[in-house]
Amino acid sequence: MLRSVKHLHNATIGATDGDIGNVDEFLFDDEQWTIRYMVVNTGDWLVDQLVLISPMAIQSVDWEHHRVNVNLPRQKVEGAPPIETDQPVSRQKEEDFAAHYGYNPYWYGGGIWGVSMTPYAFQPVPGAPIDVLARTAERHELSDEQPHGENHLRSTSEVRNYHIHASDDEIGHVSDFIIDDETWQIRYMVIDTSNWWFGKKVLVAPEWITRIDWGNAQVDVAMSREQIKQGPEFKESMLNRTYEEQLYQHYRRPGYWEQQPPKTS
Repeated sequence: MLRSVKHLHNATIGATDGDIGNVDEFLFDDEQWTIRYMVVNTGDWLVDQLVLISPMAIQSVDWEHHRVNVNLPRQKVEGAPPIETDQPVSRQKEEDFAAHYGYNPYWYGGGIWGVSMTPYAFQPVPGAPIDVLARTAERHELSDEQPHGENHLRSTSEVRNYHIHASDDEIGHVSDFIIDDETWQIRYMVIDTSNWWFGKKVLVAPEWITRIDWGNAQVDVAMSREQIKQGPEFKESMLNRTYEEQLYQHYRRPGYWEQQPPKTS
């Protein structure tokens, strides 16, 4: 099902033995456009420390009551590698994070989440002695499946309010993100065009982006302003496959559901 990222902003994160804080923002990678981490503010519990929680740890999500339950004890979260808000999260930091929690890093394998298309296949076994880095290092030596490379993590808070430019002029700014709650992929950016079309909101899929100027906070898309203006208006209550089909037919593009293999666990 498709969900608005805003619905999880400030959501309570519940560990197996008590609450640990609230969602502050999200980090996504700008290659596969997938949410990789929730940035959680632990408040008074850890003196306003920020920690990263991967969707791999999620046990259940109560979207209605803004609550995310994770398969982690508070002690494990307390001992996690800290992050700093004024510095990017390096690939080394991600490896430290994966080793601490006992996950296989998502960038190894052919799926969105390593060898899988969903994050939920990687629930860790509490107390299990898992040498994640040794395993992934060995795979890297034996296989060219996916290079170590650099990470490409971006903050949803950073990209929100980026200006959106059509092929012929500016059309609005990013106001929200729509994700698939199974894969945690970002399916759309919600574009607020209120400065032009009386508050109309439209959806733009990442695959329609032609260029992102990170330095100038600008996203260029392949459609004209008139095309976007004539496109289906976005209202969250209408967000279903029928609406998506109308959207893709308007832009004469194949739906993503026609191009990808079935999800496997």
